[in-house]
Amino acid sequence: MTERYRIERDSLGEMQVPADALYGAQTQRAVLNFPVSGMRPYPAFVWAQTMIKRAAAEVNRDLGLLDPPIANAIIQAAEEVLAGQHADQFVVDPFQAGAGTSHNMNVNEVLANRANQILGYSLDDPKKPVSPNDHVNMAQSTNDTIPTAIRLGCLWRLPELLAAIDDLANALEAKAVEFDDVVKSGRTHLQDAVPVRLGQEFGAYAKAVRNDMERIVTAANRLRRLGIGGTATGTGLNAHPEYHARMVEKLSELTGHELYSSGNLFESMQSMADPADFSASLRTLAITLGRIANDLRLLSSGPATGLDEIRLPAVQPGSSIMPGKVNPVLAEMMNMACYHVQGCDLTVALAAQAGQLELNVMMPIIAHNLFEMMHVMIGAINAFTTKCVVGITANREKAAGWLAKNAILVTALNPVIGYLNGAAVAKEAMATGKTIKEVVVEKGLLTAEQVDALLDVYKMTEGGIQGIAAAG
Repeated sequence: MTERYRIERDSLGEMQVPADALYGAQTQRAVLNFPVSGMRPYPAFVWAQTMIKRAAAEVNRDLGLLDPPIANAIIQAAEEVLAGQHADQFVVDPFQAGAGTSHNMNVNEVLANRANQILGYSLDDPKKPVSPNDHVNMAQSTNDTIPTAIRLGCLWRLPELLAAIDDLANALEAKAVEFDDVVKSGRTHLQDAVPVRLGQEFGAYAKAVRNDMERIVTAANRLRRLGIGGTATGTGLNAHPEYHARMVEKLSELTGHELYSSGNLFESMQSMADPADFSASLRTLAITLGRIANDLRLLSSGPATGLDEIRLPAVQPGSSIMPGKVNPVLAEMMNMACYHVQGCDLTVALAAQAGQLELNVMMPIIAHNLFEMMHVMIGAINAFTTKCVVGITANREKAAGWLAKNAILVTALNPVIGYLNGAAVAKEAMATGKTIKEVVVEKGLLTAEQVDALLDVYKMTEGGIQGIAAAG
């Protein structure tokens, strides 16, 4: 069946557009020009750009620049999009024209045509009154709306991201309490070290995650600085003198976020430093989570031939050929998600660096990667928390068994017998298979009772100088 078309016009001439599409000629040109990835804009990008249009229609109406019937129709159309309607109309590939003109016009055209329908005009009516450029885009440019949309889109998903991180930190803290009595061999350089408690390891994971959450909040606060109203180059040409301040106030009201002026509209378009800083905070979280996932994979390795000090929940068979094999799939997933996020951050950094003079034309890929980073992190963290971390159990017997074989326990005797004697004891214990206690007593360095007092492994995890009084 042949698809039906209507004719839409832009400054380059006529274009055939699918008859029922709310978008127009410029969007259709972008669809034809950029058949790159097959991906669509993230909902955060559509929501944020639409929110700007909705606010601008109200502000321009109240300033007496936009006829109330047209403004109200644009506001109604925008409210529909913000509520999730017409999502299939946002069709421009993330790899598109520099600065994001195609995304901006996609939103402008959808809102204009929907506003025309609200006013009683058909999509193919040559007399439809609402213009995507003159009305929906009034007092705006791609150059000031896209940087603003990047900031708003990140803030839109920020509570969801922070909630996911907080849930993970809570789960790790709960494990720290549960495992506080499990004393195990510490390991540095992947070699035996003095004892730690399994709860201390998990407590450190929780603290690292909370530190990263704090970094993200700090970086996100800089996204609250808006340069909307700079229009094409930062001068504010074609915008009312009150437009910038009113837009910041209106967007704060509509989004529920605390927003304020950037203080320099030129900087707001030249620099992508704030989005790059936010991206870097997400990268740091990915580094932390990747490290934790690596530790969980190592601590759960085996079970017969690995460390096997913890057990991860068995959520699926691990092999198509080896019966009974179960793999740490959630930790592996987290690693992959973290690698992907770090790759996205590199793209953001390079794109932020690529700005020139009054504008950064790489903003579409900055936007896409930031929203992708948040999307992947939220999903990965939620799955990792609920399907892995909360179900981790300790293998107390294996932890105790490895610790009993650890000759580095002699470290606690250093203040009494000295480092060189301790080294000789450790070498002999490892060579003969004897315990530290046996070697120390045989050498006449301490009595059995003194060794027992000094080698209290739980007390060793509390720090300090171990039981000098016990040496007599």
